[in-house]
Amino acid sequence: MHAISFIQDLAVIMLIAGIVTILFHRFKQPVVLGYIVAGFIIGPHTPPFGLIHDEETIKTLAELGVIFLMFCLGLEFSLRKLFRVGATAFIAAFLEIVLMIWIGYEIGRWFDWNTMDSLFLGAILAISSTTIIVKALNDLKMKNQRFAQLIFGVLIVEDILGIGIIALLSGIAVSGSVSSGEVFSTVGKLSLFMIVALVIGILLVPRLLAYVAKFESNEMLLITVLGLCFGFCLLVVKLEYSMVLGAFLIGAIMAESRQLLKIEHLIEPIRDMFSAIFFVAIGLMINPSILLDYAWPIVVITVAVVLGKMLSCGLGAFIAGNDGRTSLRVGMGLSQIGEFSFIIAALGMTLQVTSDFLYPVAVAVSAITTLLTPYLIRGADPLSLKLAAIMPRRIARVFGLYGEWLRSIQPRGEGALLASMIRRILLQVGVNLALVMAIFFSGGYFAERIGSYLDDWLTDTGWQKALIWGAALLVSLPFLIAAYRKLKALSMLLAELGVKPEMAGRHTQRVRRIIAEVIPVLSLLVIFLLLAALSASILPTNELLLLVVFVAAAIAAVLWRWFIRVHTRMQIALLETLDNHQDGA
Repeated sequence: MHAISFIQDLAVIMLIAGIVTILFHRFKQPVVLGYIVAGFIIGPHTPPFGLIHDEETIKTLAELGVIFLMFCLGLEFSLRKLFRVGATAFIAAFLEIVLMIWIGYEIGRWFDWNTMDSLFLGAILAISSTTIIVKALNDLKMKNQRFAQLIFGVLIVEDILGIGIIALLSGIAVSGSVSSGEVFSTVGKLSLFMIVALVIGILLVPRLLAYVAKFESNEMLLITVLGLCFGFCLLVVKLEYSMVLGAFLIGAIMAESRQLLKIEHLIEPIRDMFSAIFFVAIGLMINPSILLDYAWPIVVITVAVVLGKMLSCGLGAFIAGNDGRTSLRVGMGLSQIGEFSFIIAALGMTLQVTSDFLYPVAVAVSAITTLLTPYLIRGADPLSLKLAAIMPRRIARVFGLYGEWLRSIQPRGEGALLASMIRRILLQVGVNLALVMAIFFSGGYFAERIGSYLDDWLTDTGWQKALIWGAALLVSLPFLIAAYRKLKALSMLLAELGVKPEMAGRHTQRVRRIIAEVIPVLSLLVIFLLLAALSASILPTNELLLLVVFVAAAIAAVLWRWFIRVHTRMQIALLETLDNHQDGA
């Protein structure tokens, strides 16, 4: 009987969704809104018929929709795109998210909503809709214009920061409090996990997919992709992070595979089906009486979204050095909320920390801002001309001078090359240290289980800790040696630039050599102190720690070249994967 009611519910959802979306497509409105309207029509709050009987199963299917939405968002993400988006995307996205979270929180408190409702409202307003914006720019044939490319860059950064917001909100919802220490700890652990997952994933997953692709079986490739997607989501949940994070990350990892286009083609129908159910499920939760009761907050929040995002994104784009017209077009193009907001609202309901009214309010605001999006994008140019015409000359002159100053301080020629080299070295050092920290964290995480295995032949807990910490240090040696070599290269470069012959005279080379040797050694000492603090749970006694470090140093000295070769092979494999993806794209 359960199966029959489920099939009936699925049939109703798909039939109504199909009819409504055909009408929406006919009238050139976003299909996503059609799905939400379809859910509203068949929902339990809309008389006269209760067409859906098994809402819990539908919600489970909607969860799959979230996974596939975030997975496909990850497939569209690229590390190379992230490095290319430049300062505009980072500044605009950061300003937007900070300002919109603050505005949302203040609006919530102004309406006397509780702290969690206000906080979640801020997060709901923070992220713009990738789906809606891409569709609107496509329809308006503006996708290739410069402001559109800047918008895509902002959306990439927003997606990453949005994942961080979800992780933070989950932690806050569980603990019930917000402290700066907790926030920094959560962000640090999340960043570490993402870096390690991306590096290890890019080393392994594209090679596995390439092997499976050799069999030239779409079925085999699809099942492998789905297995990796759900398996990684399960791993992330076990590590107490959100499934959304897992789906996005595994998608971003597969985005570096040469099979990307085939994967997107295979996964598209599944994504469309489950994401349709997700948006229909959103419509099911809309209660018309709540929308009427909260009509005033909906209006206020809608105005706040449009004006707040215009201001924050436009200001961010301008600060990064873009002209006023381009900045305004970026701000007005990002003035809406969408699928990410639904996911955040759903998180609040799942964790049972937000009120029932917040979800339908978010949906209503999203629907209104979505309908406004094409008009805002179209109206940005005329508005910028009007503002330019009425702006006082002195202010226009100040803005012009600011742009000239920004362009004048940008490094050119050798300076730009040098800055690029320093950034690359620091990035490589950061990735290596992230992997080292992950190894020690893993040692601490599995210490209890490892200790139970060691109890049979080693009962002393001090020696057990020494063995676990020493093993972590041994596994970390290739990455520590690589970090040391990169830091030495950086210190030599800085010594060459900082110590001029006119300053040090005949001692120039000696001073440079001392600086080049001292900086890496001091850096390693700081790294070891940091590792000791992070791995306090498995840190052995001082005597055993000295013994472990001495043994590790001896092994490093003997196998120095071998460790370098191992790390070099890993680095080459990583770069080859990224280059292969670029060639195949």
